[in-house]
Amino acid sequence: MRAPTPSVSPLGAADALQAAFVTVAERVRPAVVNIGTVQLSRPRRAPAIPGPGGDDPFFKDFFDQFFGRGGPGRREEFRQPGLGSGVIVDKRGYVLTNFHVIRGADSVTVKLTSGKELQGRIVGTDAKTDLAIVKFQPEGELRVATLADSDTLRVGEWAIAIGNPFGLDQTVTVGVVSATGRADVGIATYENFIQTDASINPGNSGGPLVNLKGDVIGINTAIVATGQGIGFAIPANMAKRVTLQLIDRGKVMRGWIGVSLQPITPDLAQSLGLSDTRGAIVARVHPGSPAEGAGVQPNDVIVKFGGTAVDDYHHLQRLSSDAEPGTTVPLEFVRQKTRKTIQLKIAESPDSSAPLTAPTPPTPR
Repeated sequence: MRAPTPSVSPLGAADALQAAFVTVAERVRPAVVNIGTVQLSRPRRAPAIPGPGGDDPFFKDFFDQFFGRGGPGRREEFRQPGLGSGVIVDKRGYVLTNFHVIRGADSVTVKLTSGKELQGRIVGTDAKTDLAIVKFQPEGELRVATLADSDTLRVGEWAIAIGNPFGLDQTVTVGVVSATGRADVGIATYENFIQTDASINPGNSGGPLVNLKGDVIGINTAIVATGQGIGFAIPANMAKRVTLQLIDRGKVMRGWIGVSLQPITPDLAQSLGLSDTRGAIVARVHPGSPAEGAGVQPNDVIVKFGGTAVDDYHHLQRLSSDAEPGTTVPLEFVRQKTRKTIQLKIAESPDSSAPLTAPTPPTPR
């Protein structure tokens, strides 16, 4: 006969959950840093010193006594401070953060949990995912965060955000994973966001979203300004791929097949003879691209890439960008209600090494 299972009181369960939150905070906070930035701007030149002696050093020194070094004829300089968060991902002092946190920064400071402030330098940036790597010189052992497998994440799991909201160091907030795979948010080119209701505010950008094991499931990136409890985080698996490349080469090398895509609506699916709206429609084939060379045509519906079924055009965009340039993958598509499979050689994205324009998050925290 099986022994009865001991019952757990509601208070006991609450105590256990509270202990789990405390343990996670104690484990992860040492790996979370505050990032301070300064951007110098020289928007205009002040009026020149009038008269024939305006360029004379005597007159300049005279006016400096009254106007300071920013007086007449000198270019005014403004220091624009910024703040954000980051998470240490390598014991050599590499910090993962958001690109919009350090965008345009002339100097970067990394503040550890000990209160120690160290000079940082930007190693690499990727505006297409809104991620960046900052490096500082460690003066001792560092706590390094572990990036989880975000593909196994389930809606309803606990989500704990740690960061620097409004400059308040090491703030911990708790919520749940509200949704996964959020796209069309307008934050970055490659979107596959985790949605959470853990409280995220300005300054949280770049900080970790972690699970009850203390592993990083995402990098907090944006909130919806018009709503409460709607925040977005870049999934850890996307961050892993970008982090490795930014540390190694300072940029992200992406695959490219050379097509412009559009989503499949129910009406389009019906007119094309498709059973559902999965896949992506080729709107345009770029001249000289791998797709053109392989025979892809406008209105082809791509349903599989490298053996993986395509959910939608966002999914295909991620699959193709993650593909290694120089490799060949099977591409399955539907053309005039007939399925075809071709071999497609992946090229390097033309803008992999080009300067990238920063995305404009709905509300960067």
